[in-house]
Amino acid sequence: MKIAVPVKSNNEIDQHFGHCEFYKIYTVEGKEVKSEERMESPQGCGCKSNIASVFKNEGITVMLAGGIGDGAVNILKENGVKVIRNCAGDVSVLMKQYLAGFIMDGGVNCQSHTDSHECNH
Repeated sequence: MKIAVPVKSNNEIDQHFGHCEFYKIYTVEGKEVKSEERMESPQGCGCKSNIASVFKNEGITVMLAGGIGDGAVNILKENGVKVIRNCAGDVSVLMKQYLAGFIMDGGVNCQSHTDSHECNH
């Protein structure tokens, strides 16, 4: 299984995935991380970028996300990527918690977008 996590430079999950600096891609077997890669993030809003199809082509099936809009969730879902929403904190700690079964989908998408399509938190 491959898991994507949108990251800021301080190793924290980015609260607006479409504006993250990069993605950490974890290859997981069972409950153990086998490898970690860095994937550059396309510029622009996640629901309007090609990141969902890139994830699909790379075999990524899960994304741990902070803030994310309905459009992005739908596009990712259409490409076979399950989104676990409302995650926060250090990415390394988050992955350990997710693999231990402590991280569940927060169930809330970002609802407020301005004309420039940026999430307002």
